[in-house]
Amino acid sequence: MIHKSQLLTSEDVSRILRRISHQIVEKNHGTQDLCLIGIRTRGVPLAKRLSDNIRAIEGSSIPVGELDITLYRDDLKQISKTPEVKGTKVDFSVEGKTVVLVDDVIFTGRTARAALDAVMKLGRPSKIQLCVLIDRGHSELPIKANFVGKNIPTSLDEVVAVKLADTDGEEGVHLYQK
Repeated sequence: MIHKSQLLTSEDVSRILRRISHQIVEKNHGTQDLCLIGIRTRGVPLAKRLSDNIRAIEGSSIPVGELDITLYRDDLKQISKTPEVKGTKVDFSVEGKTVVLVDDVIFTGRTARAALDAVMKLGRPSKIQLCVLIDRGHSELPIKANFVGKNIPTSLDEVVAVKLADTDGEEGVHLYQK
């Protein structure tokens, strides 16, 4: 792959996450019955950062869970005969809660669809909202994020790579050509 450009710096990512944190609190009229669930891999540290920001804004902690959607993917057989399942870790009930699913990039919408299926196996939330750092277009399903950090129109032969200090040792968003 050929590096085309850096789309966001570490400072940009932090600024966007602060803005989205305010939007989540505003849209949900506070933090009551609110929880964040990060979609593995990069959605998890993003959800934790959003939770930290919301705690700083509102003074209250909201639970954060980790969702592994591997077994809910519609392309599971195409990916691997022996998929690596890292496990879901949601140590709280989602019953009657507003669940904010957090991911780094929305592309076709298929990951979000799998995440919806996985969350519904955990219980029946009152609402599910989707939060993404990057929306790159090309949705194949009628799924749209409620909270978007940045819309970045791309071609199908481009790749948006989100790098986070927690998972990658560096931070920023980059655009690559296949």
